[in-house]
Amino acid sequence: MAAPPGSIVPGAKSGSASTPTSWASSVGVRRSMLANRRVDTAPERALRSHLHGSGLRFRKDFRIKLEDVSVRADVVFPAAKLAVFVDGCFWHQCPEHATMPKRNSEFWAPKLRRNVERDQRVNRALTEAGWTVIRCWEHEDPTHVLPRVVTALQETR
Repeated sequence: MAAPPGSIVPGAKSGSASTPTSWASSVGVRRSMLANRRVDTAPERALRSHLHGSGLRFRKDFRIKLEDVSVRADVVFPAAKLAVFVDGCFWHQCPEHATMPKRNSEFWAPKLRRNVERDQRVNRALTEAGWTVIRCWEHEDPTHVLPRVVTALQETR
């Protein structure tokens, strides 16, 4: 059976006619990274479940368009101008759990640094536009995030 177009063929030389050059250091790494979800991760679903169970209604994966930035927040309360982001420890460099890959570090170090810088730009732009931003880490217990959201909603009323 032939490999799907654009996939890496194990044992094939990188850049050969049968396989494209990949950013991944191995077939396994590529498969693992491609399996990462952009939306509806387990931590997002857990937080949304707690929010909904508390009677809160919100939009998920909602695009917020400003003059200089457009961003998708994981949970948004548009009327209250409250945006909640559930950040992954690896991708957003959690101070407790961040790791730097040993392989291909010349690719990963700038990529992860840019992610953190983008988060800071987004926070600044949203705040300047009158939004409240809550960022939580994927490892945080949703029961600890819920009071932060409730307090922020009460402060906007």
